[in-house]
Amino acid sequence: MKKFHVLTIFPEFFECFKNTGIVSRAVEKGIVQINTVNLRDYTTDKHRTVDDVVYGGGPGMLLKPEPIFRAYEDISQNGKPYVLITEPWGRKFDQQFAWELAEKDRDILIICGRYEGVDERVKSIVDEEVSIGDFVLSGGEPAALVIMDAVIRLIPGVVGDEDSIRADSFSDGLLGYPNYTRPAVYKGMEVPEVLRSGNHKLINLWRRWKQVENTLKKRPELLEKADLTQNDKKMLEMIKEGKTFEDFLKKYKL
Repeated sequence: MKKFHVLTIFPEFFECFKNTGIVSRAVEKGIVQINTVNLRDYTTDKHRTVDDVVYGGGPGMLLKPEPIFRAYEDISQNGKPYVLITEPWGRKFDQQFAWELAEKDRDILIICGRYEGVDERVKSIVDEEVSIGDFVLSGGEPAALVIMDAVIRLIPGVVGDEDSIRADSFSDGLLGYPNYTRPAVYKGMEVPEVLRSGNHKLINLWRRWKQVENTLKKRPELLEKADLTQNDKKMLEMIKEGKTFEDFLKKYKL
């Protein structure tokens, strides 16, 4: 079982997430467990205070270290978790990062920042700072949702058709291909004939062409890191020349 612990002052934020879609099914099957931890439960004063003013002056408040350390020590009784903290300057969260977390054989603990962040001493228990983008949120809870959702769907047994994971954008460094469903014609727009041909070899070639084409058009920088096959490189060259998929088939007699 993959277990996530989320340290937050708003545990209710995660209730809908835990009870919806594939995450809910993963929880019901016992594949995933999501433990939301209310930091206020680890305070010792009657007001359940989790924040305080910043030493040296400055705007805003900081999350205090004591509740976070107490929660961490409590969770660690069953083995040290891999600790993430949401920070706007952290490592960019991407599909590769999601795979790394899915493959870890430890619990994952996510500390959700609030206000101006956390006391810096909390970083002594953190394995990685993580960011979902170059923008600032009111708290780390939305980022924690994004991280868990991306990781959970990669865990074996969560997604019914695991081929869909392999076809996801970014899974092999390229963007995904377009998909269609019935009707074959809608408002004058037709499903590409190749997808209705029943020729699965041809369909797979077309989909790969579209992956290369989409990546070149929308995220060309990804091509620099993608592990392209010789066939991919031929496609890329022809796409850059303005050629069509049909031109590709004719040139290479496919």
